[in-house]
Amino acid sequence: MEKHNRINITLPGSVSEELDQVAEELNDKKSRIITKALELYFDELDLEIAEKRLQNLKNGKEELIPAEDVWAELGLD
Repeated sequence: MEKHNRINITLPGSVSEELDQVAEELNDKKSRIITKALELYFDELDLEIAEKRLQNLKNGKEELIPAEDVWAELGLD
């Protein structure tokens, strides 16, 4: 079972009210709904980060490191 961490957050009133409504409608915990929402949003951010890195690569701001070099540095060659 995955460890859970308690955090305190502040939400705008409209978001909090919508969360309450969704939780009631789905008969689900607000924490579970927030977790699912964040997981989906993190997927979107992963795409944004990948696009930024690709653009940096095209602009010469970043370089690719050959896998063989990484493996050698990790002692996996």
